[in-house]
Amino acid sequence: MEKRKEDKKEHILNIAEKVFSEYGYEGASTRLLANEACVNMAMISYYFGSKDGLLKAVLERRIAGLRKELEEVRDQDIVSWKKISMVIDVYLNRVLSNNCFYRLINRELSLAQRSELGEFISDSIMRNVHVFKEVIEEGIQNGSFNPVDVEMTIASILGTMYYMVNSSQVASKMLDKDFLDPEVVQHEIRPRIKQYLLDYLKAYLLKNESENK
Repeated sequence: MEKRKEDKKEHILNIAEKVFSEYGYEGASTRLLANEACVNMAMISYYFGSKDGLLKAVLERRIAGLRKELEEVRDQDIVSWKKISMVIDVYLNRVLSNNCFYRLINRELSLAQRSELGEFISDSIMRNVHVFKEVIEEGIQNGSFNPVDVEMTIASILGTMYYMVNSSQVASKMLDKDFLDPEVVQHEIRPRIKQYLLDYLKAYLLKNESENK
């Protein structure tokens, strides 16, 4: 019985993520969410309390899942360069494989009238950014990374990733690649973005490349 409840809850969350991404918070009525998930509105209320509660559950599920992956990398006993490379790989994989989710985040953060939700999103994301920050600061402290502006370094990395997702039509023309084709994204776009970020960080962040292989 409990498994059936969890399966139903996950189903609602999966559908809600797509609906919120396409229509935004304001455009995604509870009735539309229920219809798309093939459940009644009372079930959404039962599991999530309200449309606000459903949206927060959608956001927290993805953000917390990413945080767990990042923390697992952070806690490994490996050289700092390998660690930052793995962190980028984890983050990039999430961003490109869940692009509708990141468009949803960008949409909601851009709406000043929903400041409470914006605070919830930004606070949740910052917990992930903090893990990113810890990895870079560890490398600085052990002498393998240059003493860079950590926050701006993170902004440059994430800015590149988010631009490719949130401006996919422009990015498709710029790279002459189809961002709507999952195979192209996985085998051509993702490796290219990662290689660019690693080349950038080698030049800017890495103190002694030979010591960090």
